[in-house]
Amino acid sequence: MTVALVGAGPGDPDLLTMKAARLLAEADIVVHDALVGDGVMALIPDHVERIDVGKRVGRPIPQEMICTLLVELGQQDLRVVRLKGGDPFVFGRGGEEALALREAGVEYEIVPGITSSIAAPAAAGVPVTHRGVAAAFTVVTGHRRPGEPDIDWRSLAKVGGTIVVLMGVTHRGSIAAELIAGGSAADTPVAAIRSATTDHEDVVRCDLADLGHADIESPATIVIGPVAAFDLRDIRTTLATAD
Repeated sequence: MTVALVGAGPGDPDLLTMKAARLLAEADIVVHDALVGDGVMALIPDHVERIDVGKRVGRPIPQEMICTLLVELGQQDLRVVRLKGGDPFVFGRGGEEALALREAGVEYEIVPGITSSIAAPAAAGVPVTHRGVAAAFTVVTGHRRPGEPDIDWRSLAKVGGTIVVLMGVTHRGSIAAELIAGGSAADTPVAAIRSATTDHEDVVRCDLADLGHADIESPATIVIGPVAAFDLRDIRTTLATAD
């Protein structure tokens, strides 16, 4: 048996990979995060045991505890799926879990998922790259643990292109201020996408100077750059949103 580190994608179960869906159907136990979409969770058969290890406000489950749990389950005769929102290796701590399993001699496999850093902008009609507008994009976390070095936002502002910020809602005001201090224009377009690809998707658009005061709820993917002014969603989606 093995432990599968599986990316659940951005939320829409139709965006789950075929391999991920098969592993969920065959699993004995699923260890899942809080950000896995309800539609994806509904694909797990009723008889499969579920363990919720999602990190929430007031419930900060230590990563070391999750790694220990995966090792213990992996040493049993079980088919274990570690289900993570997005991609397991994009701010999902999948690397830490893979290292723990490797050190314990537990067999594992990695199943990539569509990361929200590109899926959320796409769902909002925002291309993270666009010829003549943005030739590159940077994905960065807006959340740092105590003791970790801060992100050098001022230097990042000089890189140019599109900046995609994950887990940055709480600190969005200071992030905007640092980017502006680093040279980003105050009127740089911003799009913040919450619950991307689901029925509850919400898109907030503003200028960088107004980001700190914008009505954005967590968790959301924040896109900063000229491309954030685009709205290339299917016309049917645009009309439905307007209604």
